[in-house]
Amino acid sequence: MLMTSGRVLFALLFIFSGASKFFDIGSTAAIIEAKVGIPEFAAAYASQIEGSLGMTVFRLLAFTAASVEVICGLMIAFNLAPRFFAAILVLFVAVTTFYVHDFWNQSGGSERLENIVHVMKNISIIGALLMIIGYRSVSTVTPEPIYHDRVAL
Repeated sequence: MLMTSGRVLFALLFIFSGASKFFDIGSTAAIIEAKVGIPEFAAAYASQIEGSLGMTVFRLLAFTAASVEVICGLMIAFNLAPRFFAAILVLFVAVTTFYVHDFWNQSGGSERLENIVHVMKNISIIGALLMIIGYRSVSTVTPEPIYHDRVAL
């Protein structure tokens, strides 16, 4: 019961975060655009994607980020392949931390300190996700061995 409650409460973090990104997709796209650049070799592909979808690559990345958070959070909450979806979230949180909370590129001030706190928080979240990945339920039934080494006397 405690594992289920903890898993659901933990998953709410991602469900809420993803839902809030959906409700303010423009701000999320603006943050991604400010922090993540399109490399030159991918610029042609990005323009093709923008032309075919009718939205910027950064808006598409914002929809993708929100979808990953909501879907993975729901799957963990409902205990449907939680280890697989926790692994996806480990990658997602690590990449997000690297690109969005880049305190090493900032000089002093409260914004740098705030990003250091976010990095530490995200490291803790990755730790909790690794606990979900590593959790194995304990079987209460001890299987009887198929072959006996001793001969009954």
